[in-house]
This record gives sequence, C-alpha cells and structure tokens, in this order.
Amino acid sequence: MDKYGNIRRPVRCLFLLAMVAKSHAAVIDIKTKGATGDGNTDDGPAILAAWKEACEGASPSSVLIPPGTYMALSIVLAGPCKGPIEMQATGATVKAPPELAKFKTDTWISIQNLNMFTMTGGTFDGQGQQTWKSTKCHDSQMTCEIPVNFRLSHVKNSLFKDFTSANSKNFHIALWACDNCNFVNVTINAPENSVNTDGIHIARLNGLNITNSNIMTGDDCISFGDGSKNVYIEKVTCGPGHGISIGSLGKFPNEEPVQGIWIKNCTITGTTNGVRIKSWPASHPGIASDIHFEDIVMNKVGNPILIDQEYCPHDACKKSTPSKVKLSNVSFRKIRGTSTTKVAMKLACSAEAPCDNVEVADINLKVHGGGPASSKCSNVKPKVTGENVPQICPGGTY
Repeated sequence: MDKYGNIRRPVRCLFLLAMVAKSHAAVIDIKTKGATGDGNTDDGPAILAAWKEACEGASPSSVLIPPGTYMALSIVLAGPCKGPIEMQATGATVKAPPELAKFKTDTWISIQNLNMFTMTGGTFDGQGQQTWKSTKCHDSQMTCEIPVNFRLSHVKNSLFKDFTSANSKNFHIALWACDNCNFVNVTINAPENSVNTDGIHIARLNGLNITNSNIMTGDDCISFGDGSKNVYIEKVTCGPGHGISIGSLGKFPNEEPVQGIWIKNCTITGTTNGVRIKSWPASHPGIASDIHFEDIVMNKVGNPILIDQEYCPHDACKKSTPSKVKLSNVSFRKIRGTSTTKVAMKLACSAEAPCDNVEVADINLKVHGGGPASSKCSNVKPKVTGENVPQICPGGTY
C-alpha cells in the first residue's frame, strides 16, 4: 500500500496480451487430433497433441476445446512454449473419471512452466463425489493420492478467466510459484459436505489478483500458505465453506513470510469462519505482515473475525506452548453483518509473539437471530477507531 493508502497492484498487460494473442493465434482444434467429445472416451491424448503443436508452433497459438462434453484422465500442459499460448474452452465441459483408482498422481490437470498463458472458458468437473465418501482416503492421507482439479506451478504473467471448477476430489486450484497472474470471473462449485475442497490455495508466489469470482465449497474458499506475497482479492463471494484463511502457519521449519494481502469488497455467507489468520501452537518461527480486510459483508457466519494462534484441529498439538509466528500490521475495517456465534470477533494472539499494530475500525456485527455480539482479545492491544459494534476488547487484553 502506498503512502496515500492505495493498493499497489502488480503491473502487467495481460488483457492486452490476451486480445493480441486471440486476434493472431494459430488455432488447433482438439477434434482435429482425434477428440470424440462423447463424454466417455479419454480425450486427454487429443488435448495433449493439440497442446504440443500449439506450444511448439509459431507464436502466438491457441488450443480450442469446442462446445461439447469430454472426458480426460490426468493431463500435463507444460512449457516453456515458444510464445504466448491460450486454451479456449467456452461452452465445453471436461470431466475427470469419478473413480479415484484411475489416478496415479495427485493432480488432474497440471499447468506448469509457462509465461504469458491465457485460459478462457469451460467447466472442469472433477466428479469427486465418490472420493468424498471414502473414509479410507480422508482418515489417512498416506493411503491415497487425491487429485486436485488444477495444479499450477511456475506459471507467470498469465490470465485465467470465465471458467468453472466443479466437484474437485481435493483442492480445486493450487498455485505454487505463480507470479503476476490474474483470475477473473471464476466459479468454484462443490457442495458444503465435500471434503478438503479448498477453492484456491496460494503459496510461494508474488503478485496475484482474484476478482469478480464466486466460490462455493466444503473447505476454505481461499487459503494462503507460506510465501504468499502481494495478493489482491476483490468482489469475491464465498459460501458455503470455511471462509477466507491466512494459514495455518508455522507447522514446518523455514516457512517463507506472508506479506501484503488485501481482501476487499467481498461477501461471505453461511460459512464456519469469516476472515481469519491462524497459526499452530508450538510452531516454528514465522512472519505474517501487512494483511488487510476491508468492506466485507458477513451473512450468518460463524467467527466472522478471527485471529487464532492456538489453531489445533483434532487436539493433535501442544496447546500449552505458544506460537512463534509473529503477526504485524493487520487491519479489519468496515466489516458488517451477522454472526452465528456470540463472539463475533476474537483476536487470540501468541503470548510469546504478541500481535503488533492491529487496527480495528467501523465494525458492525450482530448475532443472527437476535442478542448482542461480543469480542475477545488476548496478547494484542488493537488500535480502535470509528464506531464499533460490539465493543472491541472490553476490559483490554487478557
């Protein structure tokens, strides 16, 4: 954020790039490579053949998945390519096989080592219903490799727009080392009872915009791992799911800092949490700073505002040992709506590394169904401005 309070967005010309690529691209239709589009035959080889030709051909190039229904086993769309490349799937539905046994990897569609890639349109259905019901897989992650719908690694300066990820067996979209990318008008859809279906998981990247998108899932709508830097999220609707989460942090040694996260003008509905930052007790040292939540509507949300540095699912950690993750320069501004829990704001910071420079301003949260909400704070002295309901940290930190 600059000295005037404006958000510094990554500088890029992706939309211009997309228009140039579309107007001059050599288009390779997957049906010319043998795709049947009958919804049962594996059309993955045809997609890969079209990709290979586009990637190796004169730039820019485009892979076309025309309208229809296709089935594909695991595919890898890999670069580097000779120039900008696009995958256009408007009107198409691509389905993964529902049987987990048909996967030998933890990824359905892998996109890797690309610069200036554009993906437009399409519905990508992971058909995860059978997998969510598998007690074997979700009781012990060592027993199965559960594929995410999309795994992106080392994809730079790229644009993803107007597409749907549905019913992933695991995370929908996992981003690793993907700098300066845009996600625009993305729909993520899985039922509330789906298991471990995080919408977008972010880690080890610098520069990401997610805008005008709708995420409905059974886990975090958006989750942040270590090394997430300069991420801007605006006009996203979230719910059902577990909300928008920074972390959990500190579980592993040598985690990279989380820095520069702006989440603004979003609506969260019917989720178990709203906006939260979480780290493990007895954690390894870590840093998370410059994290800002502003202009967010909560509709019947459990724990609308939450810092939880005692995060310990299934009681599988040492709660008595404080977290060593240091949180600083955090703000919650203009957050309003209804909470399904009485404690609408809880700032539970670490006794060993108390939170620094936390700002709370213009909060208006009430308990859904009536009755006053409350707030609790520990190991933090927030800067409180504006008019706030409930009263912020009555009695101070405890």
